[in-house]
Amino acid sequence: MENDKVINGATGRRKEAVARVQITPGTGVATINKRPINEYFKTDTLRTIAMQAFGVTKTTGKFDVTATVSGGGPSGQAGAVRLGTARALVANDENLRKLLRSFGFLTRDPRAKERKKYGQKRARKKFQYTKR
Repeated sequence: MENDKVINGATGRRKEAVARVQITPGTGVATINKRPINEYFKTDTLRTIAMQAFGVTKTTGKFDVTATVSGGGPSGQAGAVRLGTARALVANDENLRKLLRSFGFLTRDPRAKERKKYGQKRARKKFQYTKR
């Protein structure tokens, strides 16, 4: 049962999504909200985004990932998992920080939905102007 030891956990955020990620030494099995990653993220693109940090650091298949994700949509959740896994890898091995930083995986994407303003239809769209 020594393999069940959590090496490290980290939090990733993107848009409205929050991911709590734990990595353990293993065979590369990824579980998100107690479901396999193939079942949780339906498209290849989202699965690739979520696991990008392992590809860059050449640690694919060396760690099992367990993530709990809440809030946001699929795209934001995949980005949150990516940030969480990158932070967990750095907590495990500090030498990976420079590599992950150069790919931008340790930067929290600050873009979020802009609030709606009064007197307007949406955040930036105005109501139609009537001349007569």
